[in-house]
Amino acid sequence: MQQDPAALRTHLQSEMGIITWPELQTHFARGVLLAVTDPLDLLEAAMALVKDDRDTVEEWLRSGTLQRPDTDHARDWEIRRPRFQAVVVAPWVLVKESAH
Repeated sequence: MQQDPAALRTHLQSEMGIITWPELQTHFARGVLLAVTDPLDLLEAAMALVKDDRDTVEEWLRSGTLQRPDTDHARDWEIRRPRFQAVVVAPWVLVKESAH
């Protein structure tokens, strides 16, 4: 079933929120956390996952703009305690460090 891109974008935007590392630790431990890095937009990544755009997602994973965080990320986040923008695209939790 095709979803209207504008409606999908609006829905995902309404689901986005700010979250902290302690709130993300469980998701990290379950292996369902994906980190979005510049220049990739969190919303763009979420839309590609919803649309099951495997080629694009695989390219982002190869290039590092979409990452499965590892223990080095977790240690860094534990020390720095950044805030993240987040959105759930089941089973994934997508996050991007907030600039604020």
